[in-house]
Amino acid sequence: MVDLPGYSLSSMIASFLFILLTMKKSDDFRVIGPAYPILARVGEDALLTCQLFPKRTAMHMEVRWYRSEPGTPVIAHWDGVEVTQMQVEEYRDRIEWIDDNIAKGNVTLKIHNLQPSDNGQYWCHFQEGNYHEETSLLLKVANVGSAPNIHMEGPREGEVQLVCTAKGWFPEPQVYWEDITGQRLLTVSEHHIQDEEGLFYVEDTLVIRNMSVETVSCFIYNPVLTEVKGAVIALPEKLQSELASLKVIGPSEPIIVRVGEDIQLTCSLFPKTNAQSMEVRWVQAHHYPAVYVYMNGDHVAREQMVDYRGRTTLVTDAIHEGRLTLQIHNATTSDEGQYQCLFEKDGVYQKASLDLKVVAVGSSPRITMEVLTDGEVQLMCTASGWFPPPHMQWRDMEGKTIPSASEILHSDSHGLFHVETLLLITNSSLANVTCSISNLPLGEEKTAAFTLSESRMTFSWAILPVLGLLLAMAIGIIWRKN
Repeated sequence: MVDLPGYSLSSMIASFLFILLTMKKSDDFRVIGPAYPILARVGEDALLTCQLFPKRTAMHMEVRWYRSEPGTPVIAHWDGVEVTQMQVEEYRDRIEWIDDNIAKGNVTLKIHNLQPSDNGQYWCHFQEGNYHEETSLLLKVANVGSAPNIHMEGPREGEVQLVCTAKGWFPEPQVYWEDITGQRLLTVSEHHIQDEEGLFYVEDTLVIRNMSVETVSCFIYNPVLTEVKGAVIALPEKLQSELASLKVIGPSEPIIVRVGEDIQLTCSLFPKTNAQSMEVRWVQAHHYPAVYVYMNGDHVAREQMVDYRGRTTLVTDAIHEGRLTLQIHNATTSDEGQYQCLFEKDGVYQKASLDLKVVAVGSSPRITMEVLTDGEVQLMCTASGWFPPPHMQWRDMEGKTIPSASEILHSDSHGLFHVETLLLITNSSLANVTCSISNLPLGEEKTAAFTLSESRMTFSWAILPVLGLLLAMAIGIIWRKN
C-alpha cells in the first residue's frame, strides 16, 4: 500500500465518496417554469407550461400536475397515457393535456372555464425511475364584477345612510368612498362574503351627517387587475324622490311562532302606496344574501339564502296598497332573530324591523330516583324538545323553590334543548317534591310530582324477592355441606 505525501488514506476515501455523491448522472435533469405568475380572468382558459432542462424527451416519463398533494393530481400521464383514477373531481372535463413538444421535454396543462377555486399554486412533476424533479407555478385568477350600486335610506334624525353594493368580484376587492373633492370618507361598516361560485359580494355603509354634502362616490378596486369601477349619487335629487317621504310599518310586538308552524312577516307602506314597481326584500343583517327578494313582479331566486329555498311564499293580494306578507313554512329554531323589510325605488329605500321568536314546548318532565352508597337519595328530572332553553325548578309540597345540585343543558341536531337537573335529598322531611319546566316566552309550564315515601316502599317491596332468593341459596349451600 502506497501513501501519497500529505494525504492520508482515510481522507482520500472520504474525498472520493464526496465526489461520487455530488456528481450528477448524465440522465439527471431539472424542471423549469415561468418566472412570473400566470394571470387570467374567471371564465377564461389558462395555459400552464413547464420544461425539462436540458431538453430531452419525456414520452416515457411519469408526468403529473398537482395542487397540494402529489397523490391527488389535477392530471397525470404515465408513458404517454392519461391516468384518471386519481384525478381531482373538480377538474374533470375542464382540463386538457397538450404534449405537442413532449419530445423536447415541454408539456402544457390547459384549464378551461377558470373558476375562483382554481386560483393558487400548481406543481409540475417529472419522474424517471427513482429520479424526479418538479417546479411550481402561480396561477392568479381574477374578475371584475358589477359596477357599484348606491342605495340611500330615507333621511332620519338629520343624517342619511348610504349603502354601496357590488357582486362578482375576485379576489376580495377594495371599497372606498369619496366626496366631490376626492377626499376619502370613513366607512361605517363592511360586509364582504363569497357566494356559491366563490365570487365576492361587497356591502359598505356610509353615514352622512353633514347635510350640505351634495355628491358622494363609491369605488370598487381590483388589486390584481388594477381595475376600478365607480358610481355617483346626488343626494338632493334622491331626497326629493317618492320613497324619501314614505315609511315602512312592521309589527310593533315580537312575532311568536312554534316550531313547525308557518311564519308571517308583514310590512306595509305608510301612507298607502302601490308597491308593484318597487323592489322589496326581507333580509337579516345584510342586503345579500336575502331571505326573499321581489323585483319586477317576480321572485329573484339567485339572491335567496340556501336555508330558505323552497320554504317561502309571498302574499301580494294587497300590493297595490303597499302591504306584503312573506310566509316562511315549517319554522325551525334557526329562523329566530331579527328581520328587516326593505322597500326600494330609484335607489332610495325605507325599512322596518321585525323580531321573530321561535318556541317549542317539549316533553313533560320525568323524575327518576337513585339511592347513593351513603344512603342519601338523588333525584334526576329530565325533559327534551324545548326551545328556547327552558326554566327548570324543584319545589317542595308548599311550593317553595329548592336549589338543585346541578343542571345540564344541551341541544340536538334540530336546535331543541334537552335538560336534566339533580336534587340531593338529605332531609327526610322532603317527602313530596315537584319538578317543573317552563317556556318563558309562551308562559307554558309542565310539572311532575314525586313522593319519596312511596318510592322507598316500592323499592323495599321490589327488593324482598331478591333477598328471599339469596337466603334460600345460602340455606341450600349449608345443607349440601352438611
